Amino acid sequence: MELSMKGKRVLITAGAGGIGRVMTETFVKAGARVHVCDVVQSAIDETVKSLGVTATLCDVSNLEQVDRMFADAGRHLGALDVLINNAGIAGPTGRVEEISVSDWQRCIEIDLNGMFYCTRLAVPMLRAAGGGSIINLSSAAGRLGFPYRTPYAAAKWAVVGFSKSLSMEVGTDGIRVNAIQPGVVEGERIDRVIAAKAQAVGIGFEEQKRISLERVSMRSMVSPQDVANMALFLASDAGAHVTGQAISVCAGVEMLG
Repeated sequence: MELSMKGKRVLITAGAGGIGRVMTETFVKAGARVHVCDVVQSAIDETVKSLGVTATLCDVSNLEQVDRMFADAGRHLGALDVLINNAGIAGPTGRVEEISVSDWQRCIEIDLNGMFYCTRLAVPMLRAAGGGSIINLSSAAGRLGFPYRTPYAAAKWAVVGFSKSLSMEVGTDGIRVNAIQPGVVEGERIDRVIAAKAQAVGIGFEEQKRISLERVSMRSMVSPQDVANMALFLASDAGAHVTGQAISVCAGVEMLG
């Protein structure tokens, strides 16, 4: 199975930390030329130094910053073959009546609006390149209910609808669009989510972690590398006829809560 990305030009949002950082490393190792954006300058500096990528400091919810990021990507890469919309935040945890309007808006602005802001600029570049791949990060929360996490779940369900609709719109241009739905991904971010949920329902961290994994068929978390591997497959020639799909990488999440 050919998973080489040699010569491919790839843009990864939030590509200097977490899952995005692992994606960046994976695509560089596969031969891609990569431009990343992130909101943490120190993470950008480390990623540029260690992986030889180019980068832009950018909050994807800010239109002006997204415009600048795409101008940088065009200058450094020359063209675009792959967009990975990875940027996202966990959003607030709490009962719906406890969630502030500003927290709701911030979650939607980053997890959904930012994806649109990037995609609307990427599609003309992909079309000009003769086709390519857009990979949008959804979540297991984008196919299951997620109590106490309504802003996040709403955004991630919307990502699936956005991806499916866009795949139908740009398929004749040779552009594939898919969503990845990670489950419980090991790392600091999920630890913060578990801690917030534990506090919201009044139990301890370890008890909430145990409950969360009891609802996973394999009783395990997935790794950032698992998610990066799926992205690589979808972007490569091996995934040349996969489009319009929401693909779970989740060890069999049965329920979120």
